[in-house]
Amino acid sequence: MALLRMYTPYRSLVKLLPNTRTAVTSVVLERLEQKKEEALLGGGQRRIEAQHKKGKLTARERIEVLLDEGSFEEWDRLVEHDCTDWGMDQTHFAGDGVVTGTGTINGRQVFLFSQDFTVFGGSLSAAYARKICKIMDKAEMVGAPLLGLNDSGGARIQEGVASLGGYGDIFYRNVKLSGVVPQISLIMGPCAGGAVYSPAITDFTFMVKGTSHMFITGPDVVKQVTNEAVTQEELGGSGAHCGTSGCAAGACENDVHLLLQTRRLMEFLPSSNQEKAPIREASDPADREIPALDNIVPNSPISPYDMKHIVEFLVDDGDFYEIMPDYAKNIVVGFARMNGETVGIVGNQPLVAAGCLDINASVKGARFVRFCDSFNIPLIILEDVPGFLPGTQQEHGGIIKHGAKLLYALAEATVPKLTVITRKAYGGAYVVMNSKHIGADVNYAWPSSEIAVMGSKGAVAIICRGDPDLAKREEEYIDTFANPFPTAKKGFVDDVMMPRDTRKRLCADLKWLRNKKQNNPWRKHGNIPL
Repeated sequence: MALLRMYTPYRSLVKLLPNTRTAVTSVVLERLEQKKEEALLGGGQRRIEAQHKKGKLTARERIEVLLDEGSFEEWDRLVEHDCTDWGMDQTHFAGDGVVTGTGTINGRQVFLFSQDFTVFGGSLSAAYARKICKIMDKAEMVGAPLLGLNDSGGARIQEGVASLGGYGDIFYRNVKLSGVVPQISLIMGPCAGGAVYSPAITDFTFMVKGTSHMFITGPDVVKQVTNEAVTQEELGGSGAHCGTSGCAAGACENDVHLLLQTRRLMEFLPSSNQEKAPIREASDPADREIPALDNIVPNSPISPYDMKHIVEFLVDDGDFYEIMPDYAKNIVVGFARMNGETVGIVGNQPLVAAGCLDINASVKGARFVRFCDSFNIPLIILEDVPGFLPGTQQEHGGIIKHGAKLLYALAEATVPKLTVITRKAYGGAYVVMNSKHIGADVNYAWPSSEIAVMGSKGAVAIICRGDPDLAKREEEYIDTFANPFPTAKKGFVDDVMMPRDTRKRLCADLKWLRNKKQNNPWRKHGNIPL
């Protein structure tokens, strides 16, 4: 009883605890709601309005457009920087300038970050970097695509090397995720300095016309160092990177257009290298004949035609998602479907430089091929190539090394690889464009094809130098070599088929090639000629 009396005062205290807890909880909930509201406003209404005046959406508005409605789950909304230098301890924003989390696109899981230019100009701090790294790690763990919406002035200068270290942590993960899950970068504002190397490592980078810029050093530094006056748009706008440097895969008119196009692109891609791309039920018959293809190649070997028209005739419903349409236009690459299955298309473009392979076309083609091979996407090669582009500019620029990249990529690829020769297949370019000799699974030629060491005029000029009747010799050369039959006799093409049957044959081949297995010698990695 004495012990009972001893604890009586504490009993009365315990009775008060629930009320005390309720009061504390109420305060916490109020603070939580306040923090959430602060996070939603980013840098404040005035800065949001400034963002809108530039024709740009805010970080959160972009997420709303990109993801399925109501699917976004935000992480680290309450994170703040821990910098105390240069007065930074006086200014904090919930979220610290980047919105991170997970959601779905067309019902499939993705992870993403969206940089918020209204908070410190979107500049990257150590805490900000940790937020991004966290969702990158989760993307790797579950095998889901990573999307980065970039709108940042670069490193947060006040944090010094801690900010630079944050970039390094992100780059390291970009490399680890390469070939594991698709990584897509959307440049929706500035992306400057070291920040550009994350998009550079990712699989595809897209820009917005007029409002997005990428450069290592901005116009002011360029002016100081080289005395060259250049605008942001001239130096690193979408025109410069989509058409000249090849650093971007495409550009859209505005934020909404880019985000919707990204949703469309994701429909073609698998979630990781452990999966195949989603198969869509096809309304376009796999055995559809295409009579228009019988006459699409001109009779004259020097007359151009548009390879994209052939692509649109062949693929399901004419739906072709072209990658890098404004760069190295002499080669066409992109995604389509055949009988509902995603395929990668690589085709020479006779409308530009007669479809010759050059440095830029080789690099563009090689990178696309390696992406498809990384993510189990079969390849269809449409070949009309008169050779590699000659000239000192190409030779001194390294066409030998760069041309070998496309050769290496196609030879290394283990996905189903199918080739259709529509007209010219000359010289080393014939071998490079997925010939039987470098591991193609199926090779077809149209009756219009010419497969030879070189064109008839050039060949006769060398073989028959001094012959008075070169015209006759040229006819003999064409009869002997410039047709598909010598190659078919040797089994280097599997069939000479009517163009109208191309879709039917390719769809049938893709079906049995789904079970393709190829065992290569073990190696850590190859040494592609970079």
